[in-house]
Amino acid sequence: MAPSDKAIATDGAGVATARMPSIETVMQPNAATMLARRILGHRSFMVAAIIMAGLILTAIFAPLLAPHDPLDQVLIRRLIPPIWAEKGQWEHLLGTDMMGRDYLSRMIYGARVSLLIGFCAMMISGVLGTVMGVCAGYFGGRVDMVITFLLTTRLTLPVVMVSLALVAVVGGSLQTVIIILGCLLWDRFTVVMRSATMQVRSLDYVRAASAIGCSTRRIIFSEILPNILGSLLVIATFEIAHAVLLEAALSFLGLGVQPPTPSWGLMVSEGKDYMLFEPYLVMLPGLAIFTLVLAINLLGDGARDIFAPENRN
Repeated sequence: MAPSDKAIATDGAGVATARMPSIETVMQPNAATMLARRILGHRSFMVAAIIMAGLILTAIFAPLLAPHDPLDQVLIRRLIPPIWAEKGQWEHLLGTDMMGRDYLSRMIYGARVSLLIGFCAMMISGVLGTVMGVCAGYFGGRVDMVITFLLTTRLTLPVVMVSLALVAVVGGSLQTVIIILGCLLWDRFTVVMRSATMQVRSLDYVRAASAIGCSTRRIIFSEILPNILGSLLVIATFEIAHAVLLEAALSFLGLGVQPPTPSWGLMVSEGKDYMLFEPYLVMLPGLAIFTLVLAINLLGDGARDIFAPENRN
């Protein structure tokens, strides 16, 4: 095996001397440095990361950032317009809703609900879909046939209609929406992970690991999963956005998160009756949903570019 940077050379008398590493070896960036350069050089990814970081911090520190209790109802202060309108008040920067609740506080707490549902539903669906996709791609045969049948059956069911039916039967709540969406959004994970596993399974290092007697568990967790992590991250970002939109749709129809819990989709539903007279009641939560979904999609696109094989060199 060829010596590395710390190679030992021998002089004419046979005395071993340490050979200093070359300048090219010292100056060559490692994998972490190259990854950091790709991330920092991707503008849309960085913009989306900043937006997402702001939204996540807003959700985490909502009790500190919200100027009022989002559930407090003061009817004499109902439908106060935002600060930029003619009768706006600095006490309520984004105005109040039809129940006199501070809209800025409800917007801040609404970020918690949307992000919680998006991330939790993605985690459930990601685990289910990844397990099935990796098993189908690695084992093949009857395992692949059974999982493909389950996948085909799932793809025949419209997510929105099934979600509406299940929530109507079980009842709308935060936990119910998370579980239902998590159990319905695993199909993309399965398709992508199955295809990626089948490609990686035929590579030399996986065959070598199998030839030297590595267990199936070791091959999957040490050789396959680390090399399909990029595809997994891309699908995860898109599924978070998908879950956020589905939660907003369910809440808009009155079958998602139930009042008085602040949810952006529910806020749009509550403000639709006042849309012609107080359009901010619909525009503000709608803009928040748009911003969140756009940031997540940009993160997914950026992750796809960063982890693309042609960009790793």
